[in-house]
Amino acid sequence: MSTILDLSPQGVWKNFHALTQIPRPSGHCEQVSDFLVNFGKNLGLDSFIDNAGNVVIRKPATPGMENRKGVVLQAHMDMVPQKVVDVEHNFTKDPIQTWIDGEWVRAKGTTLGADDGLGVAAIMAVLESKDIKHGPLEALITKDEETGMFGAFALSPDTLKGDILLNLDSEAEGELYIGCAGGLDITSSMQYQEVTPTAGFIAKKIVLKGLRGGHSGMEINEGRANAIKQLARVVHDLLVEFDCELASFSGGNMRNAIPREAQAVLLFNPEDMEGLDSYIQEYEAQLNAEFYPIEKDIHLKMEDTETPATKVPEEIQDNIIAVIMACQNGTMRMIPTVPDTVETSSNLAIVNIGGGNVGIKILARSSNDGMKDYLADCLESCFNMAGLKTETSGGYSGWQPNVDSPILAAMRKSYKEQFGKEPLVKVIHAGLECGIIGAIYPKMDMISFGPTLESPHTPGERAFIPSVPKFWDFLVATLEQVPEK
Repeated sequence: MSTILDLSPQGVWKNFHALTQIPRPSGHCEQVSDFLVNFGKNLGLDSFIDNAGNVVIRKPATPGMENRKGVVLQAHMDMVPQKVVDVEHNFTKDPIQTWIDGEWVRAKGTTLGADDGLGVAAIMAVLESKDIKHGPLEALITKDEETGMFGAFALSPDTLKGDILLNLDSEAEGELYIGCAGGLDITSSMQYQEVTPTAGFIAKKIVLKGLRGGHSGMEINEGRANAIKQLARVVHDLLVEFDCELASFSGGNMRNAIPREAQAVLLFNPEDMEGLDSYIQEYEAQLNAEFYPIEKDIHLKMEDTETPATKVPEEIQDNIIAVIMACQNGTMRMIPTVPDTVETSSNLAIVNIGGGNVGIKILARSSNDGMKDYLADCLESCFNMAGLKTETSGGYSGWQPNVDSPILAAMRKSYKEQFGKEPLVKVIHAGLECGIIGAIYPKMDMISFGPTLESPHTPGERAFIPSVPKFWDFLVATLEQVPEK
């Protein structure tokens, strides 16, 4: 059976394979940053890690191209660590196992890391190539993009020298992105005094899994089920119908991933459990019917579990479940002037209830700063009604499109010459580092593009093999046609 090492262009897939062998979840970038710096140094290139933990590699212009504008090739080194429940995988130690599924590359039970490993691999292939004609090049490979774009935020204004930035972190070949949404982290929390469960009550774990999840920006408008929202709905109804008690609730693990799984521990009176099994089964069928065909394999199961020593007080449990059900999640508004593109959305990403603490984490996105602030105020108002304290952090503005960009004009022309059709020029409802880097380097001309990926931030992530040669050829042609200074 063929492997990704047999795919074309071999330079890109060879380097991507090397990246899959190096653990690089967000927050654990030490191994991959050392690998990348050594990669550059072994090529004889100026390579270093900056004060923010980003990797910078500089390659001189090829002969005769010294008078071209300098280009920054930019991608991020970290990946989202997501796996299916029954797969044993330690993202800080284990390599990603890839396999070819027809025209797609996938990983075995985990995220693939093509976001943004294929972007990094393409940069590596350019750096080691002796055949590509190009002006002065800089590679900027940022750290911890997926958890807060920390590398980009901490980039020094005197690190880069280039005039043009090519961000290789988009996920639809044939599309050029010239703008993106801004984002804001919203965190709500409270403490409560735990109480003792009612004597004789039996603990049951309610587990919701099998959901697709997905990217909380690009796939937020597809109607995918949010495991936290749907389990809160189930728990709400169980509290009403069976007069049970809440011991704990948890779901999600990444702000920028639509949660695929959630679980709650409930305490039931043995005398009031008649019909509980069939109630869970009927609810599972109802969820599958409601979300079909978007979701096709939702599992709602009830398991025996050890009775916990404490539970959530009744007045707290009702308020918390109510606020989870009430808070805004999903698309809030489309861009009025571009009605097929999401303007404002929120992702109820992480909830943990138990041990005397409630924690709720949301990622809000908008390409309109006013609407982003309005959404944040709405969420804070909602949580305030349940007694939670809300804080915001990690805010950044969107990347405002420049339709008069010189590199955009050149790339549109180049794409049509290569492939016989115009590329789509779009604004993306996701956080790209271009907006942050553009605030630090306001004169830099920027475009984002990449190969076709589907379902990033989930174990279903996959890369479309035929898109990678086109992405590569377009990147090479762009470098060769960069205008003079």
